[in-house]
Amino acid sequence: MENDNLKKMRHSLAHIMAQAVLKLYPEAKLAIGPDIDNGFYYDFDLGQESFSPEALKKIEKQMKKIVAGNQKFEQYSLPISEAKEKLAANPYKVDLIEALEKAGETEIGFYKNIDGNGQTMFDDMCRGPHVSSTKGVGAFKVDKIAGAYWRGDENNKMLQRLYALAFATPEDLDNYLKMREEAEKRDHRKLAKELGLIVNSELVGPGLPLYTGKGAFLRRMIGEYSRELRERMGYVEVHTPQMNKAELFKKSGHYDKYKEDMFRVVSNYTDEEYFLKPMNCPQHTQIFASDIRSYKDLPVRIADFANLYRDEKPGELSGLTRLRYFAQDDGHCFCREDQIADEFSQLLDAEKETMETYGMTYYVRLGFSDKNNMKAYLGDEKVWSKAEELLEKLVKEKKVEYMIAEGDAAFYGPKMDIVAKDSLGRDWQLSTIQIDFNLPERFELEYIGEDGKKHRPVMIHSALVGSLERFMAVMIEHYAGDFPLWLTPVQVKLISVGEKHHDYVKDLAAKLKQEKIRVEIDLSDETVGNKIRKSEKEKNPYMLVIGDKEMETTKYTVRLRGEEEQRELTLEELIDEIKDKVENKK
Repeated sequence: MENDNLKKMRHSLAHIMAQAVLKLYPEAKLAIGPDIDNGFYYDFDLGQESFSPEALKKIEKQMKKIVAGNQKFEQYSLPISEAKEKLAANPYKVDLIEALEKAGETEIGFYKNIDGNGQTMFDDMCRGPHVSSTKGVGAFKVDKIAGAYWRGDENNKMLQRLYALAFATPEDLDNYLKMREEAEKRDHRKLAKELGLIVNSELVGPGLPLYTGKGAFLRRMIGEYSRELRERMGYVEVHTPQMNKAELFKKSGHYDKYKEDMFRVVSNYTDEEYFLKPMNCPQHTQIFASDIRSYKDLPVRIADFANLYRDEKPGELSGLTRLRYFAQDDGHCFCREDQIADEFSQLLDAEKETMETYGMTYYVRLGFSDKNNMKAYLGDEKVWSKAEELLEKLVKEKKVEYMIAEGDAAFYGPKMDIVAKDSLGRDWQLSTIQIDFNLPERFELEYIGEDGKKHRPVMIHSALVGSLERFMAVMIEHYAGDFPLWLTPVQVKLISVGEKHHDYVKDLAAKLKQEKIRVEIDLSDETVGNKIRKSEKEKNPYMLVIGDKEMETTKYTVRLRGEEEQRELTLEELIDEIKDKVENKK
């Protein structure tokens, strides 16, 4: 209910923004103004004019005047023909009305704002709902300007979009602004560059990052932990090709549903159609189908960390969170129906351990089909109902907090998303577990049952953290670059005071490396102060400055990341402490 009321506030504020803009820009044409996660936006056509940064303050001031006037929101409806006539001067509203008419609507809803004298101050088509009056809209801030094509089509006119933040109370708004400021400091694109993790090259192409030694190590460690969990669950890692004949994707259904998002590969020697693979599941069906399977052989568990490729639009690419190539800690289990509960239980336990290790809380979101649009999915509706009922039953038995998102299923089956919260309280949809009765049917997968007859296996798709690259971005922001010791590329930074200490520093680094501790040394001619500041910026967990004193004693002065107080440790104590933290993933 609280969330519903907040949506009402934000939707009502969109009307107030439109009213304020019309007061300041009488010739403006209104497009759409929906609520979004942190507030709302409204799209405007100003003709030859443009909103300036200064205009935001004027609009916000005008909105506050409207709010203070305590105008009432009043709903009414008009037949389609009258609504069209009323808004004939606005092509965007007419376009919306015509779309509603095609969808079978016969009436259009409107809301008008009425002041204390009974005068209508604003009137526009809207389905609602709204709060009762402008004084019930909470706290808001006009935030930024952006461009947006009408209906998201680049062939249409570019409109000006005003974004605004909106929350129930001034305290909620203030907390959000503080969180956003901290999030900007943690932006993985900025930190990845500062920490020397990735390189982007125009010659290589957008959405195709290059990983430095440190970046590749961090990515590899994320994958290795997922491999460890997969091995514990009995998954066998396979290696599959990056491209496939189109026939594989035609058989799976991805060709018809997903073709525009796939990279086509052209051969110099044959006319066969090939694609870079956007997912591993069709190939894994062929591994399962390569042998005669008995009910005793099931479950067959397959893991795959191969690179995947998706033809994302350039404007949608973003850092490491939206790429054209990536890898998943992917797994597919082929099992009997009576084994589904155990497999899900095992996967949920692995998800729990994963989130605890990375210091994140989480909840489950069940993605079910849209019962009003079953044509969008593969398979029979009865099979879907069976799978969804089973999935919800499993979650309940596991006593996991969950919500249902209708229409959020994969096109071949319902899914369970693990939504993690990072250190700033932001939601990240990371992991997913999906029941699939359809791909085994399409590929005619079989096993011989205890009754000697052929049966279809069930296919369970799962990822523990999802895309390694996207999860790497989440980790950079979650930890603000201060990675735990087991995950960080450099565990100890050794700094020499002068040239006469170089050999000792090299010898000490060799001893630490023999203990499998990751070390980096700084023998540069810079001042010790500059070296220390550089190391702090690199966010190295341990730092040792080596001078005359350290060469003559058995203890070292150790600086720990984020701590002002320094400690005195012997080499053995330092090694034991690091190994303990790494082994326990502290």
